[in-house]
Amino acid sequence: MLKRLIYVAYFLEVGLLLVLVPWTAFWERNYFAVTSPAFQELLRNNFVRGAVSGLGVVNLLIGFQELTLLLYARRGLGEPLAE
Repeated sequence: MLKRLIYVAYFLEVGLLLVLVPWTAFWERNYFAVTSPAFQELLRNNFVRGAVSGLGVVNLLIGFQELTLLLYARRGLGEPLAE
């Protein structure tokens, strides 16, 4: 049960970071962007930022799905958890 809860927390945290960080100033001022001008241009591209945010949304959806399954299993409404 605790393992599954940590799994859910991981997906939710990574999802939130991937959704929010590409649109902050931190995204443009990292080590890789400073050392390579070509990579800096790639990171500033809104399509790249959107793709990274899209991966974050996928992570959030997986995290919420796992949380729902965990809650249903705890109440005895769904399939038993196989651990």
